[in-house]
Amino acid sequence: MREEIVDDMAQDKAAQQVADMAAVYANQDFDTVMQTVIKHQMAFHPPKTAQDIWKSLGLDIDFDIGKLVGQVFLGNEANLFSQIIPILRTDGVTMQRLALVLAGINAQNPGFGDYAALKEALLVKTGQDEGQPKKNIPSKKSSAEMGGLKAPLIDLMNRLSDARDQELALLAAQRNLALHRFAQAFLPLYHQRKSERAALDFDDLITRAGALLTDPSVAQWVLFRLDGGVDHILVDEAQDTSPAQWKVIELLAQEFTAGKGARDIERTIFVVGDKKQSIYSFQGADVGAFERMKLHFATRLSESNQALQDLALEHSFRSAPAILRLVDNCFDINGRNALGGSFRHLAHKVNMPGLIELWPAIDKSAAPEQGAWDDPVDLVQDTHHSARLGLLVAERIDQIIKAGTVISVKGTLRPVHEGDFLILVRSRSQIFIQIIRACKSLGLAVAGADRLNLSAELAVKDVAALLAFLATPEDCLSLAEALRSPLFGLSEADLFKLAHNRTGYLWTSLRQSDQHPEALAILTDLRDQSDYLRPYDIIERVLTRHQGRQRLLTRLGLEAEDGIDALLTQALTYEQTEVPSLTGFLAFLQTDDVQLKRQMDSAGRQIRVMSVHGAKGLEAPIVILPDCADRSTKDSDELILLENGLLSWKTAKSGSPKIIDEAREKRRALALQEESRLLYVALTRAQSHLIVAAAGKVTGADAWYNQISAAMLAIGAETQKDGRLVYAEGVWPDPMPTAPIAQIASLTLPNWALCPAPKAQRPEQALSPSSLGGVKSLDGPIMDTDLDATTYGTLLHLLLEHLPRVNPHERLVLANNLLGSALDAKALKDEALALLDNPSLAAIFSATALAEVALTARVDGVPILGKVDRLIIAPDHILAVDFKSNRQQPKQAHDIPLGLLAQMRAYSLALAQIYPKMPIKTAILWTKTGELMPIDPVLFDALPPIGTPVLPLSTF
Repeated sequence: MREEIVDDMAQDKAAQQVADMAAVYANQDFDTVMQTVIKHQMAFHPPKTAQDIWKSLGLDIDFDIGKLVGQVFLGNEANLFSQIIPILRTDGVTMQRLALVLAGINAQNPGFGDYAALKEALLVKTGQDEGQPKKNIPSKKSSAEMGGLKAPLIDLMNRLSDARDQELALLAAQRNLALHRFAQAFLPLYHQRKSERAALDFDDLITRAGALLTDPSVAQWVLFRLDGGVDHILVDEAQDTSPAQWKVIELLAQEFTAGKGARDIERTIFVVGDKKQSIYSFQGADVGAFERMKLHFATRLSESNQALQDLALEHSFRSAPAILRLVDNCFDINGRNALGGSFRHLAHKVNMPGLIELWPAIDKSAAPEQGAWDDPVDLVQDTHHSARLGLLVAERIDQIIKAGTVISVKGTLRPVHEGDFLILVRSRSQIFIQIIRACKSLGLAVAGADRLNLSAELAVKDVAALLAFLATPEDCLSLAEALRSPLFGLSEADLFKLAHNRTGYLWTSLRQSDQHPEALAILTDLRDQSDYLRPYDIIERVLTRHQGRQRLLTRLGLEAEDGIDALLTQALTYEQTEVPSLTGFLAFLQTDDVQLKRQMDSAGRQIRVMSVHGAKGLEAPIVILPDCADRSTKDSDELILLENGLLSWKTAKSGSPKIIDEAREKRRALALQEESRLLYVALTRAQSHLIVAAAGKVTGADAWYNQISAAMLAIGAETQKDGRLVYAEGVWPDPMPTAPIAQIASLTLPNWALCPAPKAQRPEQALSPSSLGGVKSLDGPIMDTDLDATTYGTLLHLLLEHLPRVNPHERLVLANNLLGSALDAKALKDEALALLDNPSLAAIFSATALAEVALTARVDGVPILGKVDRLIIAPDHILAVDFKSNRQQPKQAHDIPLGLLAQMRAYSLALAQIYPKMPIKTAILWTKTGELMPIDPVLFDALPPIGTPVLPLSTF
């Protein structure tokens, strides 16, 4: 949708905005630009003008390149250069080069090129003093000879330095102008397209709720209605609430804090939050808003003589005293302000034993030697530091379980099992992957990844390539990918022989070859079935019947199982919401990256490996933190909010004006504070046993490994012979032997398990009133038309359904469109238009009459389902009219064929159930003559019950 919008903009009035935006963002994926604009859409409202942008960056509205150059060149530079150039030429090489630059400056009529040349020659290019005057200009020799000329030169250099920041601000202003103009054109179209598709995202739910409470046309009424129905507001996880969400809460609560509302009852606002656990700034959470809103509610309540109760919960009901002591000391040493000031935890479980291990850090492995050109570039060797750490973690878990280590769960002692381990990483990097791989290799039960990018899984890519070939056999690339995959196992040489010098498609070449009969047999079977099986069944056929699962796991490892199972789940999900087709499923997979999230709080007896962010609210007896090495805080957001409220491009650090530099440093400081809060969340997931490890560099002071190490030493941890730093408190229970897995005895299946299931009872089929039997036409000559009677009647019904809806002068055109090249088109149109022009039938075809009304009811104990051609709901009766195109028409209602009477009786009985208090009338409109023939209900009395065959009257 985003791409469609930009394509439309580029071909419409907004083409210039798209071109300007592309010019300033030429090196990036343009979809990233659109996503960034959408993410920050609130900052583009109200729209910013060029004057707003220039002012926000400290520039006058008319400031441009000419004024920039004019601030540097004051008019006397030509005279200054003519006097100092001879002095510089007699100095060393550096001064001589400066003389050449000055000689090339057009000081009489300077332009931006002259400014740039001076800046290049006189200012520091890189480093801490970037943009400052060079200290070695002029040199000692030239300085002595210049005398009074030195001061004007220094002034020029200072003006250049000052102008450089304004130049950078001007460049940023020009880029920001393109950004804001693009956003002003793009966002309305984006919201319009979403509205047309009835689509909302999460941010829309918040902004729409806020708009409902602030729109002058409805806000007061909405708030009044809410004031009568909202008695209590509970805000949970308040530290992760965004400013937009707080605004909605503030509006909802404004009557709470105003004193009396619509009802004289006591109402409450209950806010629960922990600033130390605010870790979702990337989702819009603002830890500062928590304090601001607390102050806001305190102020509002005090104005109405009410008090805000601010309570701190100091007790921890999860962790052992040893864990809490580490946490307290860790943040007393590092970044205590990041966690909201000084604090001390009080353990509720004062007697719970605690154990903390800090393993020796694993040094970063050397870069592997250059391998063969066809080696997998993403293959991690066993000697890689992340693979070594992953194996150590898995072995330690296995050791703890086999040792019969005992923990207390709800007051009961039991041996540790896999479900007691929670492994937390900062990101799903190689350490994350290697730990899962190592655990599976040792036979440990592991829940797999907590979040899965389906399209990035190798096994999924292999199966998807095979599906793409099945959908399009001419897709040679997809077939080649499938053949090279573990599903078929062809080598590079095998594929080359098939593909090289072929004259047609790769599939044709494979069928003509006798080298790969197994692959050909599998593909032929799948192609034969692909038109008849749903996507799930095709994938299951590949994985089970043709051993695809076994082949993939053998080649890719047990960790590939998560992706395979997730693909099957997505196939089922797709089939529940769409019409199943192979091409549709492939489009479903390729439309966007499918991110799957596993609920890890119910992983059972399995090791949980997940990110710290995903573990919020979870806990485990044993927590392992293996990802504690140095980590750079990368700021990937391309936009940055300045102190004055302008949303600006985050320019490169070497080319940023001071105002953007200051905003960048502020955001970096906030990111470091959030890193500390993330560490706090990670540490406090542990109940009794915490293991800390690292692989790679651990030299930075901000590395979690170093912070935890310092805190452990502060509380008295001791170094063990194996290099571990260990701190323990309390008395641990003696190990308990692990109970062997009970062997299931052989069972004899009951007889019913071996018998075929009884045939499912079909639901009762509804009867159509037109299928109740009986004669439906009078004897006479056959129709004088080219069409058979059924087709003629169907087309006539089509005309009588649609023509009454349009103006009379438009009916002939519509009739031609409906009939197309049908036989007897003229006769059909004449017959239909004659009926519509008949004044006596005006009520039948009026706008108030209902056309093609579906009726369903249970009549005489039998379900019926049919359609009435016309239903007129009058004030004193209900009239059902059915059109009949019979060529032989009865002279009176008594002569109507029994089959037609049975049909009209069914309509009458069904309508009597729907309108029990209204008289029901029925009539047949004979289309050939235009006669409306009412049916006396007495005629229905001679008919048998619904569902009984209708026989001639003489047989009754």
